[in-house]
Amino acid sequence: MSGKDYFEIRVKQLARVEGEGGVWVKVKDGKIDYVEVNIFEPPRFFEAFLKGRSYLEAPDLTARICGICPLAYVMASSRAMEKILGIKVSDAANKLREMAFYGEWIESHVLHFAFLHTPDFLGKHSVFEIAKEHPQFLKDAIAARDWGNKVIEIIGGRPVHPVGFRVGGLHRIIKKRELEQLLGNYDEVKRIGRRLLEFILQLPIPEIRYDMVFMSLKGEKEYPILEGVVANNLGDEFPEDEFEERIIAEQKRYSNALHYRLRDGRPYITGPLARFNLNYELLSPEVRDVLEEFGFKPPLRNTYQSIIARAAETYHAILKIGRLIEEYREPSRAYEEAEVRAGEAVAIVEAPRGMLYHRYRIDDGGRILYADIVPPTAQNYAAMEEDILKVGDLILKKPREEAQRLVETTIRNYDPCISCSVHMIRLRIIEE
Repeated sequence: MSGKDYFEIRVKQLARVEGEGGVWVKVKDGKIDYVEVNIFEPPRFFEAFLKGRSYLEAPDLTARICGICPLAYVMASSRAMEKILGIKVSDAANKLREMAFYGEWIESHVLHFAFLHTPDFLGKHSVFEIAKEHPQFLKDAIAARDWGNKVIEIIGGRPVHPVGFRVGGLHRIIKKRELEQLLGNYDEVKRIGRRLLEFILQLPIPEIRYDMVFMSLKGEKEYPILEGVVANNLGDEFPEDEFEERIIAEQKRYSNALHYRLRDGRPYITGPLARFNLNYELLSPEVRDVLEEFGFKPPLRNTYQSIIARAAETYHAILKIGRLIEEYREPSRAYEEAEVRAGEAVAIVEAPRGMLYHRYRIDDGGRILYADIVPPTAQNYAAMEEDILKVGDLILKKPREEAQRLVETTIRNYDPCISCSVHMIRLRIIEE
């Protein structure tokens, strides 16, 4: 990139990011010298208005934080309350939670990688332009999302903000015949999952490598979704209760959202890329076969490859739901109860975008005294800024318009969910 000593690039509206934010990039002596990822996310006071509410209300209330991944909030709040009360959820309820949660992974991942992210790599403005050349890709994306939403609807009562879950399990017993509706076209859904992954593996993704810190839940026998120890690629593993002891939260003058780092100051990445790199051997063998056929094995070493991790997890989720349906046996009761008692507990689940942290304290009447919720996007803000610095040479080698697009793509690698219906990122590059 060459030109005047000072110039600005402004993106006044960007429709393929959920929420409102901005990116300011300062270039000095031909290098990116400073980056700000501004998030204009208004305070929503969920943690404040949870105070005084019954512990039973936490799942349904916190689910309203996000319309794309409400089940992540349902699962995290339910698990935290169950830890406080000593409730052991039945194997059947856990299987149903996993099935529905994997359905949410499918609808969220496909929305992002097919509709919002793939256009970046093919130089298109939307998936509809892609569909002119690859109509099957759009058909497959729509079909996969529909099936994922159907999983949520059957188990949770409706596809958006499902109401079938509660602390201790579900509100009603789900009959196996209800789940078997999902198997009517299951062979075709599996083929769709594979085709989507194969399409993504052939995208022209930037081939660069750089060091980064990944952090996610780590499974023991299963790819992590509902629980696990927290792990990173630095060799650390610790229980979910120690999460806040391992990270620091920073308030930036230019952002309404907190930024999170490790205690040593390094940013970390959470989400599909982290899960993929830390749990690769726990992916379904069919998924690993496709990845390795195309020459991909962990670690994936740049965030542009996060789209590969999302597509791989989508195929894995489809396969896993089929196996869970086969294993499911109807329980004798829908949920477990326990005597209410005072206590405090933490739960982390893997939302589509990464680790979602919930901490609650309740009194002996079951009223919430304290709540702390850390969504995955907030954990990734510091990494987003660092990422733009790391790919600075790649960005600055591009003509002005392409450089702007690459900065936008770098942000979209993280699938940021900014809890605002206005889709806008403002980008300003200042060169000195």
